[in-house]
Amino acid sequence: MATVLVVDDEPQIRSSLRGILAEEGLRVLEAEDGRQALDLIHQENPELVILDIWMPEVDGLQLLQQLHDDSASPAVIMISGHGNIETAVKATKLGAFDFIEKPFSLDGLLRIVNRALDHHAATLRRAESPAPVGLVSPSERSIDGITPAAAYARRTQPWTERTIGRSVVASGTGLHSGVKTGLVLQPLPPGSGIVFTNLSTDETVPAHVDWVDSTGYATTLHRNGVTAKTIEHLLATLHAYRITNLLVKMQGEVPIMDGSALEFCRLIESAGLVDQGGTVEEIVINRRIVVGKEDGEFIAIEPADCFGIAYTLLYPHPVGLQEYTYIHEGPAAFRDEIAPARTFGFVRDMKQLAAMGLASGGRLDNCILIDEEKVVNTTLRFPDEFVRHKILDIMGDTYLLARPIRGMITARMTGHSDNIALLREIRKQMGLV
Repeated sequence: MATVLVVDDEPQIRSSLRGILAEEGLRVLEAEDGRQALDLIHQENPELVILDIWMPEVDGLQLLQQLHDDSASPAVIMISGHGNIETAVKATKLGAFDFIEKPFSLDGLLRIVNRALDHHAATLRRAESPAPVGLVSPSERSIDGITPAAAYARRTQPWTERTIGRSVVASGTGLHSGVKTGLVLQPLPPGSGIVFTNLSTDETVPAHVDWVDSTGYATTLHRNGVTAKTIEHLLATLHAYRITNLLVKMQGEVPIMDGSALEFCRLIESAGLVDQGGTVEEIVINRRIVVGKEDGEFIAIEPADCFGIAYTLLYPHPVGLQEYTYIHEGPAAFRDEIAPARTFGFVRDMKQLAAMGLASGGRLDNCILIDEEKVVNTTLRFPDEFVRHKILDIMGDTYLLARPIRGMITARMTGHSDNIALLREIRKQMGLV
């Protein structure tokens, strides 16, 4: 029987949580403030603490800081009636497993409690094992180096289900909303898929083409009141690192970071990767599928023994003609060749985007700005950075089939709407559900 400590200065909250958790067969302890909670934690060693933020004397974040310094501390779920994504990011940085807002639903709370207890037990098992099975370190060859033969073998076999080793966070600004926001990534069990949510609801929206709401200058998902905007750079990273199960908490829009996916790579590598045992079958392309006209703008996919993207970009000076072919051979290739490529835009389009309510968060340090003659705000990371960024977007959008694809994509002057159209055509022609 797992022990859960409920810490809240409101007696009715403690009483409600005690009843809910006891009915699930859990042993429940109560504390009305941080000092009493610390005493109970040292005496009773609970597996989980449900901790309110706003309390007199020692508040929840102060208590969380003290627990964070103890390697044997329990899992912690933070609760608050006045939460926001910045508070959630701060709590997660201090080691909280999750953050939920009051009032919360019974089902939502129990799902999070069960995930926290499972994660705590798995963490203890890994700590006790000198060679944990299924734990993939960022320094292993599967990330930092791989032979061509091994790369071929890996990409012609089913994917092993995978999540991250611990919760991680990032802060930034939404490119189109201009709102300061954050991102919390949390492990999920096998079979969960990649899902997006926010702090104020138990609803989620899966990372799946069925829930694509718009593709104007970014890819947006929407379901049951949950909206997840500008998801493509994060999804490209999850695609590259073969992550199949993950909870993404954000507030409306994924932060743009520096306009590339490089910070997301660092975030995933800091969390570590955990292989979970089950498998995800590839979608093996068995015919050529085309969207658009091949003598103009088009995107196509055809059979291949790998996943790759060949893109042709043609803009007036100073961009010109750029072509790049990327064969995905693992996270290291993605991190080096594609992830650093940043979002770009033309100065002449900024006024139109502003009128549409877009690019409000565009700054000199999170996108490449181009005028009629040159790049005006930065030094390019690659001479062909623009076409590489287009490949980054395709990497993200194609992961919305929720399964890996084996096939070669060829595209010319396409965007998010074309990428999504190709996914829908793949489903239609190959009879996928």
